[in-house]
Amino acid sequence: MRIGLDAMGGDFAPRVTVEGAHAALTHLSEGTILVLFGDRRALEAEDTCGLLADPRIEVVHASEVIAMGDHPVKAFAQKGDSSIVVGFRHLCEGDIAGFASAGSTGAMMVGCMQAVGQIEGVIRPAIATAFKTVSGGDVLLLDVGLNADCKPEVLAQYGTIGSIYARETLGIPNPRVALLNIGEEPEKGNLLTKATYPLMAERGAAGDYNFVGNVEGKHLLTADVADVVVCDGFSGNTLLKTVEGFHHILQAQGFSSPVIEGLNYENVGGTPVLGINSTVIIGHGCSSARAITNMILLTERAARTDMVSQFKKAFNR
Repeated sequence: MRIGLDAMGGDFAPRVTVEGAHAALTHLSEGTILVLFGDRRALEAEDTCGLLADPRIEVVHASEVIAMGDHPVKAFAQKGDSSIVVGFRHLCEGDIAGFASAGSTGAMMVGCMQAVGQIEGVIRPAIATAFKTVSGGDVLLLDVGLNADCKPEVLAQYGTIGSIYARETLGIPNPRVALLNIGEEPEKGNLLTKATYPLMAERGAAGDYNFVGNVEGKHLLTADVADVVVCDGFSGNTLLKTVEGFHHILQAQGFSSPVIEGLNYENVGGTPVLGINSTVIIGHGCSSARAITNMILLTERAARTDMVSQFKKAFNR
C-alpha cells in the first residue's frame, strides 16, 4: 500500500511533517510506502533524522504551496504544482490509496469535491472525529464542520455514513446510531431534529443502521447510549471545539488520564472526509509532529478498510 502526505501542509511544516513521518514509520504496516509531496530541498533541509534515506519513503517534488490565506478554489486551479494539487492528482490516478494534509482545509475540500468527487447517491459528504470514551472505546461524531446547515435527509444519511465508518475503521460490529438533541424524547428539539428523527427511525426499522434515538451532549463520552452521534456541522463543530478547549484547560492544570488524553486532537490525528470516492484525511493547521504521526496512521487504517466500497454499496442499491 502507498499512502500520501502533504509534506508542506500545516503551520509548522515541513519540520513537523518530516518528524511526524519518521515517527510513523515504526508503526506502519510492513510493505506500506509513505509518499511525501513537497519541495525536495525544503524537506532535505529539515531531514535531521535520515527519513529520506529510508526505502519506505518516496518524495514527489512539488514546487508550490497553497497557503492558508490563499483563496481555495483559485489556488487549486492556479497552483498546479502545489503539494496539495499534486497529491490529489496521484490519488485520482490510483498511485496512492489515501492522502492526508494539515494544510489549507478549503483547498483540501476543493480537491475532495472537484478531483475525487462524492459517491453517487450521497447528498453531502461529512467530516467526522472519534473521541475515546470512559469505557475505553470510541464514539464517532459527525458532521463536525463541513455543512453548517443541513436538511433532515442529509442527517439521516449521516447515520448510514457514520455507521459504516464506525464498523469498518473503528471495529464496532453493530454501531448504535443516535441523533444529537436537547432531550431523549422523540418530540424534543428544533425544527431540524424533529424532522430528522422519524427519517432516522424509518432507516433504523429498515435495517440500514442501528438507530437508538436521541442522545444528549452529556452522553457523548460515556458510550452508555451511542457509538455514532449525528448532528449538523454547526452543532458538531461547536461541540468539538468545546471538547478541545476543555482538554486544554485540564492539561494546563496538570490533570491527566486515558479519557483526558482521548480528547487530545494530537492523538486523533485528523478528520476523515466521508462520502467521497477515496480516502482523504484533514488535520489541524497547528498540527505537531505527534499529530502528523497519528494522521498518517489514521490514513493507512482507513485506506486498508473496505469503507468506500461499503459506502457505494449502501448508496447505490
